[in-house]
This record gives sequence, structure tokens and C-alpha cells, in this order.
Amino acid sequence: MKETISIAIVGMGPRGLTVLERLVEHAPLIAEGVELAITVFDTGECGQGVHRAQQPDHLLINTVASQVTMFAPVGVMHDSGARSLVQWAHEAGYRFVGGRFIKADGLTGRAINTADHLPRSLLGEYLSWVYRKVVAALPHNVTITHRRATAIDLAPVPNGYEVRVQGGAPTFAHYAILTTGHGNRKPTQSDAQFAEFVRRHRTHNADLNYFSSPYPIENLDSIAPTATIAVQGFGLTAHDVVSALTLGRGGRFVERDGALAYVRSGLEPTLLLVSRNCLPFAARGINQKGLTGRHEARFFTPSAVADVRAATFARTGDYRIDFRADVLPLIIKEMAYAYRLASTDGLIAPETFKPTQDELEAIRRILWPLEGQSFASFDAFRGFFLELVRDDLCHALLGNVTSPVKAATDVLRDTREALRSAVEFGGLTPDSHRYFVDEFNAITNRVSFGPPLRRNQEWLALHAAGVLDLGGGPGAKVTADESTGHFCIATQFGERTERRYADVLIAARLDPYSPVSDGSPLSAALLDRGLVRPYRNGDYHPGGIDIDPGLHPLDRKGEAQPRLWAIGFPVEGAHFYTHALPRPGIASRQTRDADVCVRALLESIAAHAASTARADTDTDADRDMATAFEGDPA
Repeated sequence: MKETISIAIVGMGPRGLTVLERLVEHAPLIAEGVELAITVFDTGECGQGVHRAQQPDHLLINTVASQVTMFAPVGVMHDSGARSLVQWAHEAGYRFVGGRFIKADGLTGRAINTADHLPRSLLGEYLSWVYRKVVAALPHNVTITHRRATAIDLAPVPNGYEVRVQGGAPTFAHYAILTTGHGNRKPTQSDAQFAEFVRRHRTHNADLNYFSSPYPIENLDSIAPTATIAVQGFGLTAHDVVSALTLGRGGRFVERDGALAYVRSGLEPTLLLVSRNCLPFAARGINQKGLTGRHEARFFTPSAVADVRAATFARTGDYRIDFRADVLPLIIKEMAYAYRLASTDGLIAPETFKPTQDELEAIRRILWPLEGQSFASFDAFRGFFLELVRDDLCHALLGNVTSPVKAATDVLRDTREALRSAVEFGGLTPDSHRYFVDEFNAITNRVSFGPPLRRNQEWLALHAAGVLDLGGGPGAKVTADESTGHFCIATQFGERTERRYADVLIAARLDPYSPVSDGSPLSAALLDRGLVRPYRNGDYHPGGIDIDPGLHPLDRKGEAQPRLWAIGFPVEGAHFYTHALPRPGIASRQTRDADVCVRALLESIAAHAASTARADTDTDADRDMATAFEGDPA
């Protein structure tokens, strides 16, 4: 007799897709006589998540094409045509033609190369292709149903959950996996104040507007060319905004005398960039390490972190370590080692390596470029900023092995596992955990996870064309100016405050996930029910929900939910850096986490099936015994 077990996967972006890929891998573990009925809940196309295939093609992935895949390094999917992103793009007929990536015959344009940064829309197509490929590879005893609905609640019921959706009937599931991806925050007090300011002053300033998020990016189409825009942020989201309001408005970049120049369409607004520190995000260095090459860490390793933790516990009785005192020196030494490797031709014995003062100073300039700097005026800071961008581009063009700077900053990417071993599950003291999230992780993102170098070249061209400029300097504050009906960017330079004004303010940043601040009904329902709780390290909440090592959410009482798992953004807090897509040839965190969930799921189902079989056997034995006694003449 067949038994059907129902499973809900809430969110079918890349993380949900990896769960399905792991189900294909571990399908032999499905208990005999069991059928799995999987319902995926996603309003969009399965696999794509935020990487919509229909978004404008000027929005780029910040990882080179060759370093993206949705398949594990080895596995059964490789027997049925697993392909990385760049392999799929080649087979699908995409080529680079006239500044765009389009399907074309083999004689037009050029082939996509491993160093290309492809459009996010192309990644969306790839993810949908992977979804179809994975679903086709599932065995006959696994079925998939896609519900284009927003899950708004997960109500515990006997033997599982009732998944409630917006505007539709609920679905029962014995098990559920949360893979919800990016979220949007609830409106903050600042959001409400800026929105109210716009409402009151728009009659006097028709261009006045406020965007608490630029996504979907098409929302920015409503901005008039006459407007001046304050873009809060310098990271990848800010690059999307700038691209949307320039390339997305019909502007184009051309090569002139060996440099990039911008040709206006006449529809661009004026753009002013501003943030807390007003520092540029460093460009990605040309990759010289191939698909799987990494810096071989000598000092900042998981084992070195474990040694520090053991020594700390022996000394204090507390396993938590201090990021600034215990971890940061290891990172700086590792960066200095990579810096010297790139600066010299010979091998360097790690056993005798000791950073010089010049090397330590070079690393400090990379991480803290404002240290020891003062600026008498806005113009002085602007000159400093532009020089930073130009110097960084020179290093990016040298490559991530040849340039000492890019070799050093790549350490922060290549030693991510050591960082996880230090940070995850409250491995840091609460105060230093706060410093890591609020300060150092922001530095890491700025120096190591920046945009394709082409984007920073474009910013210089836009500045030269008078389209893009800085809005302020370090410590700039953005306020709503009631007297002028504009947003005001104010920066203190010495004794003087310099101000610039904008009609539109765009908060160009992605919100970290927290069940407390997330704007989705599902997060609110899970929290209200006590089914999840915010992850906390002492008195500090870095974000995410609390989980056990098996990725089961912990409820309000701290009890693990054995029929529920969460991976990716919802657990960014107890875990660290869960949002990187898998790379070819490397066992990624995304795949490993999905593997944990799927193995535990199938083990639980197998245990249930075995228990049911034993119960059936006992019932049959009792029935046989009763029959025997009924026939006994005594």
C-alpha cells in the first residue's frame, strides 16, 4: 500500500531549487512504498527568485559567468546534462553582440567568455532551465505542484502544518522548508516621515519623491529627467539604480581615446551619491585563479580559529572569542601574506613570515582609507574619492593574483569558512559580534564583494559627463528640508557645513532579514505563533531566526521544530554569508545546507514508514492470534 507524504517548500528561488536538486541526489533514500507530493509556493517563475528573466538586461551579476552553477561538484545530475551558467549560455546560443548578450548565430559578435558579467535576466533564464531539468530528473514517486500564491501563515496542525496563502485555499503539509530569500522591511519611522514630507510638499515640487527600495527597478521609470536624485548607498544596489537611470534611459557608453565616455540620451536625471562614509566599493579584480583556485590560507583558517577558541575557553571558561582581539589580527596577517606573495616572485615560508610595517600600513589603507584623513572642503574630498576609484581600477586590471591589493582583498572571499567558524552560532562575544556585523562586514563587502570593474569605469565616465557626482562626504546626513521642500545632504568639513539638495531620495540598500522587521505576513505570523524566534547572541540580534545545527527553527521556548527547516536569508544571523550562489567544482554552503535538510527529511520519513510497517505487522499478528483462538475447540 502506497503512502503519500506532503512537503511544502515556501519560496522557489535558488535555495528552493537546490533543495530539489538534493532530492534528486538522495532519491534512493525515499522509503519503499512512500510517494512525495511537493507543493512549492512562489508567485514568480520557479527557480528565478529575485533574478527575474524579464528584468532589464543592463542589470548585471557581480560574479563572473564561469563561477556560477546550480549543481553540486559531483552527483547524479551530471549524468543528465548538468551545466554551469556559462556552459548553458553557450549551448543556448547567447553571444555578445553590440554591447548586449543575445541569441545569435556563431558568426555574429563574440562568444561569451569566462570573465563576462552576464545580465541578471540571463541568470533568471538559466535558473528556470535548471528547475525544469531537476524536475524532469525526479523519480516517478515524487510529484511537484507549483502554487503561484503568497504564503502568509504556517499553522501547526496534527502531523504537520497548514500552509495558508493569500486569496486561496490552504494546503496541508507533513513537512515544510522555508527558502524565502530576500525580504523587504516594514516601513520604519524614517520611511513614514519621508513619505509624509513628500505628500505635504509635492504640490510645490512636482519632482519630489521617496523610494524606500528601488525594486522592482521599473518603479524608477516614474522619475522625471528634470529631477536631482540622492542615491543612499555605494554598493551593488546603488549600481543598479545608476544603471537604470542612465543605460535604462537610453544613454550609452563608448570608447574614446582608450577611455570610456558617456553619451547622454537627454532623459537622465542628475545623480548624487551619499552614504555614511561615502567610500566607493572596490571593483572586482580580473580573475586569474580559474574556476576553483583560491588563496591557500596559512594563518586565518578554521583550525586557527579553533585554537583561539580553545585557549579562550581554558582561560575564561567562555567559548566566545573577541573579533577585534582574536580574529582580526589573523585576518590582517593573512592579507599581508597574500600582499607579499603578489609583490614578490619567490616562495615565502609561512613559518617565518612576519608582516613589515609597510605591509601592515598597506592593509590598513585598504580597510580603513579614511584613517588619518581630514578634508577642508567638499572639493577636497571629491578629489580623494576619485583618486581612490582610479587607483583601485588600476589594481583591478592587474588581476587578483598579480595586484598585491586585489590578492589581499581576495583573502576575505577565499577564507569565508574560517570567518564562519568564528562567527556562527554565537561564536563571538555579543559586543564584538555587533562590531563585526555593523562595521567590519560592511568593510568586507566594500573591498571584496564590489561590482564588475566596468561599473566603476562607467561611474567615472558619468562623472565626467556631469550626470553623476558625490552628494556629500564622510558623516553626511540626509534630512527633509521643510523650508525648501527638498531633501538636504549636509556634510561638515572643518568649521563649514556644505549642503546639496535633491528632489528624490532612493534608499539603495538591501535590508538584512529579521522576523521582527520583515514586512511579509508570513514572518509576522510565524513570530506571533511562537513558531520561530529572533536569533540572539546575548543581548544582540544580528538578524535571522534562531535554529539548531540541523537547521530546524527554534520556537519561542527554544524547542526545535522537527518537521520544519529554514535555509538561506531567514537564518542569516545564526549562520553567516548564506547568499552566495554555488561555484563549479566547490562544495558550496548553499548545497551543504540543502543537503542537511533533505537527508534529515528523508530519514524522518523512513523512520515514520518503518514505524507504520511495524504497527501494521503487530496488527496482523494480533488478527492472526485472534483467528487462531476463534478456531480453538477449547
